Amino acid sequence: MEHATYQTRRGEIEHYFDRTAVQAWERLTSDAPVGRIRATVRAGRDRMRATLLSWLPADMHGMRLLDAGCGTGALAVEAARRGAHVVAIDLSPTLVELAVRRVAQHLETFDNGGHIDFRSGDMLDAGLGHFDHVVAMDSLIHYEAHDVVRALEAWAPRVSRSMLITFAPRTPALAAMHAVGRFFPRGDRAPSIEPVAETALKRGLLAAPGLQAFLDARTERVASGFYTSQALEIARS
Repeated sequence: MEHATYQTRRGEIEHYFDRTAVQAWERLTSDAPVGRIRATVRAGRDRMRATLLSWLPADMHGMRLLDAGCGTGALAVEAARRGAHVVAIDLSPTLVELAVRRVAQHLETFDNGGHIDFRSGDMLDAGLGHFDHVVAMDSLIHYEAHDVVRALEAWAPRVSRSMLITFAPRTPALAAMHAVGRFFPRGDRAPSIEPVAETALKRGLLAAPGLQAFLDARTERVASGFYTSQALEIARS
């Protein structure tokens, strides 16, 4: 997975979320009023988070979960409330600092034994250890299909139950929105989202040597205005 394409994209994403978009991301992931377009994105992300959480056990006592690309920590908090030990990692130290402040501000004590270990760094780092579940919500949408498959292969030997990811499905509507985005000034653009055809992604998963012990299970698309993302569960067989 550590090749030029992944490393280049990783650097672009880190720069964007750690420097360019921090204030916008902080507002989007809060309860503060936002414009109509960002309101649709917020609603879509809320629905997607709820979907992924519904695919995890209601009782996660004794389980380890990797929140890969944790952002401001909303999913990590919900998993910890179920009793999970969560390793929540993001490329952006600034977003991780915001996540830590939010948890402290809301006095999250997780009396049921849950815990969050916030870190900044590479979500594929083998040093993060072994997990029951990995969740990568919208953290792989900037990578091409072959990089998504390689990320899953990197996690697979260290995952005992499931990997839940999202990807940007290749649709005409999404392609049109990406085309519009190219007209924004370069400094204001987010790293481009890479639309992925579901059939092509699944073919890649089936052919990947490191994923032969896993099966693709549930899938669900969330479309909310300017937010379109598709959840996919890859479960150990």
